[in-house]
Amino acid sequence: MIFFRKPEEESAGPTKGLADLRAQVKGAALPEHVAAVVAKELERLDKTDPSVGEYAIGLNYIDWLSALPWRTATEDCLDFARVERTLSDRHFGLDHVKERLLEYLAGRTLAASAPPHVLVVDDEEIARTNLEHVLKKEGYAVRTAVNGLDALEMVRAWSFDLIITDLKMDKMDGMTLLAEAGRLSPATQIIIVTGFATVQSAVQAMRTGAAHYLTKPISLDDLRGTVREVLGKRKALAPARGPVLCFTGPPGTGKTSIGMAIAEALGRKFHRMSMAGMRDEAELRGHRRTYVGAMPGKIIQAIKRLGVNNPVIMLDEIDKVGQDFRGDPGAVFLEVLDPEQNCQFVDLFLDVPFDLSQVMFIATANDLSRLDAPLQDRLEVVHFPGYTETEKEQIALRHMVPRQCAEHGLTHPFPNFTPEAVRTIVRDYTREAGVRNLDREIGSVCRKLARLALKEAAPDAGTDPPQAGAYPRPGAYPHTVDAALVTNLLGPRRHTHESAHPAQRPGVVTGLVWSDTGGEIVLVEAAKMRGTGQLLLTGSLGAVLKESAQTALSYIRGNAERFGLDPDFFANQDLHIHIPAGAIPKDGPSAGVTILMALLSLLTGRPGKPGVALTGEMSLGGTLLPVAGIREKILAAQRGGVHTVALPEGNRPEAEALEADLRAAIHVVLAREALELVDVVLEGK
Repeated sequence: MIFFRKPEEESAGPTKGLADLRAQVKGAALPEHVAAVVAKELERLDKTDPSVGEYAIGLNYIDWLSALPWRTATEDCLDFARVERTLSDRHFGLDHVKERLLEYLAGRTLAASAPPHVLVVDDEEIARTNLEHVLKKEGYAVRTAVNGLDALEMVRAWSFDLIITDLKMDKMDGMTLLAEAGRLSPATQIIIVTGFATVQSAVQAMRTGAAHYLTKPISLDDLRGTVREVLGKRKALAPARGPVLCFTGPPGTGKTSIGMAIAEALGRKFHRMSMAGMRDEAELRGHRRTYVGAMPGKIIQAIKRLGVNNPVIMLDEIDKVGQDFRGDPGAVFLEVLDPEQNCQFVDLFLDVPFDLSQVMFIATANDLSRLDAPLQDRLEVVHFPGYTETEKEQIALRHMVPRQCAEHGLTHPFPNFTPEAVRTIVRDYTREAGVRNLDREIGSVCRKLARLALKEAAPDAGTDPPQAGAYPRPGAYPHTVDAALVTNLLGPRRHTHESAHPAQRPGVVTGLVWSDTGGEIVLVEAAKMRGTGQLLLTGSLGAVLKESAQTALSYIRGNAERFGLDPDFFANQDLHIHIPAGAIPKDGPSAGVTILMALLSLLTGRPGKPGVALTGEMSLGGTLLPVAGIREKILAAQRGGVHTVALPEGNRPEAEALEADLRAAIHVVLAREALELVDVVLEGK
């Protein structure tokens, strides 16, 4: 038997869904350009058969457009004390990052707290006085001018949000002032007030650029409402742009967590988006509406989920974005992270511009060299250096120890970690620029303490076992964690400082290098053997590093007599330079002076001094050139037990900017020429 459904029953389901969308669109307060697109799409759906696939695509499209927060934003917390207190509570150190955020907040606060400035222009003193009195009571900053010429002089020297001018005045009338002021200050809104109102003058004023046209006598309520409306429109047209920051530095230095703290301090919503391994451009820019499963990109999805158009969005690991035949996701960042372009960001699914200028984008990267130059130019780079030993100690005592103890149930009472215990973990069980491994080792200590507590609570042999489902009452555990207990719990120390004190033999010198994970100590070894004058280089060295070795050898050969060497020492012997850890690629110019000292140590028989390390690029004439990563290298020297570091004179500003405790722990020697460092690095004279 076949049943026929009535026509109204066939369309009941789809029509109801469309009606719901119409109600959603009506309450969405869409911008004009979006409302026009939605109205056109609704009109098209009215003429489309609900059974075809395009109908479902159209419903989904309208749902996305009406659900986005086009005009919804959160108010920034403009309380300096609260923001600074929040950042200090969440993170120890990182003063330069906090300073950058407070600078941004200072500009926002100054712009938001300044009252609108209004200029009243009228040749009648009574009219000027009355308007000035009314507007000041409304909270506006008001200045007055007697004619158009006087007003133009003020516009050249002052920034006004609004000008209220009479039409008929001496020397320069209001219409001329409207044209000239619009040319000098295009952002200033102008209201024409006249007692000789005509249709022709009103049309001319609006065409010239007037925001409004009022006739005398003026109703005070109309004046207040008009001024409020004009200034409100101007504020909406010029929203504050969010900064585009890029946090770069070694892993574990707090780049992601400081982004979360920034969102909390400003009172904004936060979303983290991992970029590592992303290869499809459509994941960011969205898919075109050509099939039912099409959807916007991750940025628009995050904004819809958060419900505001000014969140803090963190693009994590931006340097690890991949590219293949599906496109280059990194190229999308050229539009997303450009403050001049992202106000008109077009997602391929939406196909209408969405304003991203109020979003605070924070990107993180370990290695900026992997980013294209045009993308780097759009980012404000904030470098996260490694932490000093003192900073690590404070971070552990203030943040890590309380959190790890709470996570492992060590709260009745909290164990007391002594500073010596934390210092032992830092020195003997971790070797890093950040604090991630430090957090793991503190967690390991807490786990072992928790195991001791349960071991003490275990029932003795011959006693009744605990009932099923009952937890054993924790027993006693050490309430003070000192250095000896840390060594007992974690076992033998994993890191020593032998690299800073190599074997006392000629040809071995300690150098300082910088890598993605921060500063590191390396040993440069040199050996000689009978041969035909060849320079052998091993250790997975890059092209720049090989050129530095050749430069150092040429400098020695050119100054052989000054060093007491036979000028023909290279004729019948080979020299071999090796940097251990051969599986790790190495490159860069900062090992030039280290290679020179290793060769001099070998050829003169003077071993390198223990506890002395150096870094710097060297020219063919022996001049030392400045290098980068000084703070990271000094931190590596401190971790490795180095007491003296030799640097080029050009790095004096970086050396003087070091923290006081770091300068006290490391003696820094600055030199202009390589010859000045020979007696500093090598034994004897």
